[in-house]
Amino acid sequence: MLKLKQSSDDAASVPHPLTGRFLAGRMRHDLSRTERDIVESLIGEVVDLEPGHRLIAQGDVLNFSTMLIDGFMLRTMESGDRRHAVSFHVPGDFVDLHCYALKKLDHNIDCVGPVTIGKVPHERLTAVMNEHPHLARTFWFSTLLDAAMHREWISKLEQLQAPQRIAHVVAEIWHRLNFVDLARGNGFDTPLRQADLADMIGTSAVHTNRALTELRTKGLLTFAHGKVEFADLAAVERHGAFDPTYLYEGTGISLRSDGMGAG
Repeated sequence: MLKLKQSSDDAASVPHPLTGRFLAGRMRHDLSRTERDIVESLIGEVVDLEPGHRLIAQGDVLNFSTMLIDGFMLRTMESGDRRHAVSFHVPGDFVDLHCYALKKLDHNIDCVGPVTIGKVPHERLTAVMNEHPHLARTFWFSTLLDAAMHREWISKLEQLQAPQRIAHVVAEIWHRLNFVDLARGNGFDTPLRQADLADMIGTSAVHTNRALTELRTKGLLTFAHGKVEFADLAAVERHGAFDPTYLYEGTGISLRSDGMGAG
């Protein structure tokens, strides 16, 4: 399980143990202390979920959105007896902010390993939209990040062979965990199984196993016993044609129009 560490907020600010990783490494610098307090106050209920639990099924009508506090989640779609993972989430992600506007999703949200979430009632989001326009723009930025990552996955799924797809996914996971202080220099811990990885790269379990063997034989990475390890991240990124631009890391840009500035 990905254990939540100390909030990524500045030490001088009020701790935000439930939401301190929201947009860390991307746009969190643009949130004022008051806005960070507001995000923390949005959590109406904290819930622990078991491995494999399906939090949201396609078509469920929802009155809340979900902040992932601890653990790992997959967005999935199903075709016949096959599950396809179309994206993943790490601590700090607003997993299903989309359903605030859509009310129901066209996909599922599944837990991988044990998960802790914070439920955000939609009436609280409505208050933010009405009273805090900069925070509303920041939430919009969060959903657009999801769209950017989804486009990258579609593109790479068509361009790359299975070993390269795995390298690309590993590189993305590492960067996103690194944003929230959960990566190591030579890898990361993960509850993902080979079956989950197969769903993420669109191949069978057998082909995924062969691809992992190839990556291990080439000395690029290993995936076993809940750990991904590599000697050279840059080599993994090259093999997976990975360019982190779509993750909008440390952009330094501001969405503010109120002249307040973050602090």
